[in-house]
Amino acid sequence: MPANTSTREVLERYHAGPTDGVFTDGSCEGNPGPGGWGFVWVRGNEIVSEGSGSADHTTNNRMELMALIEAYRVLDRDAEVVVYSDSKLCVDTVTQWAAGWERRGWKRKGGEIKNLELVKTLYALANEHPGVELRWIKAHDGSRWNEYADALASAAVHR
Repeated sequence: MPANTSTREVLERYHAGPTDGVFTDGSCEGNPGPGGWGFVWVRGNEIVSEGSGSADHTTNNRMELMALIEAYRVLDRDAEVVVYSDSKLCVDTVTQWAAGWERRGWKRKGGEIKNLELVKTLYALANEHPGVELRWIKAHDGSRWNEYADALASAAVHR
């Protein structure tokens, strides 16, 4: 999808993929460079909530993490929903690695944990939402709401 695709164009062009859940994405022009993040929460293919933001000098991974953090923040603690991210790194960080890092005093065998403050925040939010499942979704495969989150993130870069 072209970086300047609007959310309206996404809704007209894409119809595949899940119709319920929270979809997140991060974007960066240059890595590091100006970045943006976005999320959209949908139920029955209708938007419940959406949000986006930006940073002047950041990385793609930081924006992916920020999108997830802000998505979790809009959810009630007893929410039962799937949160989708097209960042396998972010999903694996929360679902596979963070528990071990926390047990070891936020250290990993292979060296430093990048973006540690964001990882800690996201992991805490995930633990505060036991009914939320974090799941990976393939990027740019025509999934309507993942493309929508991508458009939000891309637009935020240029604000």
